[in-house]
Amino acid sequence: MTDLSARISPAAMGMGEHSRGVVLRSLVIGLTAFLTVVDLFATQAILPSLTRHYGVTPAAMGFAVNASTSGMAVASLVVGVFSPRIDRRRGILLSLTLLAIPTSLLAWAPNLAVFTALRVIQGLCMASAFALTLAYLGEQCSAMDAGGAFAAYITGNVASNLVGRLISAAVADSLGLAWNFYLFAALNLAGAVLVYFTIARVEPMQAMTLTASPLEAVSAHWRNPRLRAAYGLGFCILFAFIGTFTFVNFVLVRPPLSLGVMDLGLVYLVFLPSIVTTLFSGRAVARIGTRPTIWVALGVAAIGLPLMLTAHLAAVLAGMVLIGVGTFFAQAAATGFVGQAATDNRGVASGTYLACYFCGGLAGTAVLGRLFDSLGWPACVAGVGAALAIAAFLTSALRSDS
Repeated sequence: MTDLSARISPAAMGMGEHSRGVVLRSLVIGLTAFLTVVDLFATQAILPSLTRHYGVTPAAMGFAVNASTSGMAVASLVVGVFSPRIDRRRGILLSLTLLAIPTSLLAWAPNLAVFTALRVIQGLCMASAFALTLAYLGEQCSAMDAGGAFAAYITGNVASNLVGRLISAAVADSLGLAWNFYLFAALNLAGAVLVYFTIARVEPMQAMTLTASPLEAVSAHWRNPRLRAAYGLGFCILFAFIGTFTFVNFVLVRPPLSLGVMDLGLVYLVFLPSIVTTLFSGRAVARIGTRPTIWVALGVAAIGLPLMLTAHLAAVLAGMVLIGVGTFFAQAAATGFVGQAATDNRGVASGTYLACYFCGGLAGTAVLGRLFDSLGWPACVAGVGAALAIAAFLTSALRSDS
């Protein structure tokens, strides 16, 4: 989610030219995105089962599962700063291969502390592969193919939210929790194999070299009011998203809804509309501007909040659809804005944005988990609404020029 929208060519992944090459390239980009972050949210589909397995509260289990976002925040910033010095192909291969280790060890985690630590390590590996893949695409691809490649990447990212949850629920329900983690470790290794055969051996481009020291670059970006607002916006978006889709699982399995494990997985078909709508975010920004696009997206998400409080499954699902569509759309627009607002050292700017984004996810789990445990689901939904309101306020600073 850095400045991928800037430049991508049909030869980006070593594919052929023209229509067949474009289709193959898009497939590779989408699959790479999918296999890189499929572990991130898949475990949310089995949160109630994990809570029973470890005998802890929903808030504690939710925090442990989403602890991966803290690792992703750290890795996003570090890779963003040192990206010019890292060999792309080797870094992505190593990250995805190492990711399989903590993923498989989750099947043996004896307690919640070990489980949490392994999720943090997962986050470090996922974000490293994630950021380096984007850097590779940004360097090797031309502006002509930006739209198609960006669409392929976002589609793979959103699809990982849906398919990962479906796979996790199905495997855990039929084979048990341990086999769920073994399967995802195999998917991590499949991602490494895909990268090995599709990403060419290239050195980082000289244009990506920092024009200032890492600390100076980060400081300069934080002094930019537009970037500062975008960082806060990213924080609020994932705060709201994770707060919703972590704790709604416990609402869905309790009376009166009382869904089973497999039914809970199928619920996440609610992400299907997001796969379609997110593809139009770039067009919406070009037509009406960044701020109106994000305000509309946040408004759509806000409309879904009261639906989440009803006792009817159809209404709750509709609310989940609206929140998913709104937050994914806003995230796509905000990500594109960061690439435009940062006039230099864009890798650092994007890394900082992703760090803030993932920190928002961890904060959302911690804060809203406390609200959920102590005051119930309505208080949690109110917290999500507050995050969306703050995000709308911060959007006012995203002007087209400084």
